Amino acid sequence: MSVIISDEILQASRLTPSEFRQEIALHLFQTARLTLGYASQLAEMTSNAFRQLLKQRHIPLYSYDVEDFELDLKNLRELGRL
Repeated sequence: MSVIISDEILQASRLTPSEFRQEIALHLFQTARLTLGYASQLAEMTSNAFRQLLKQRHIPLYSYDVEDFELDLKNLRELGRL
């Protein structure tokens, strides 16, 4: 599938085609719609370069929420490490 972005929209965004792809990839990664691999592929960047872009934008590579923390605590208690 191909997506065509009109020149008018691209000009309105004031981004280059490469920057536009990166912005879309960043958004889709940040909202957990794409994995790191697919997002870097969409951005036409290596995984390492995309990781650097995430770092520059202060976008975490991994999402670790309260539920994950509570599960870790439960597992550590069961293992006798807490």
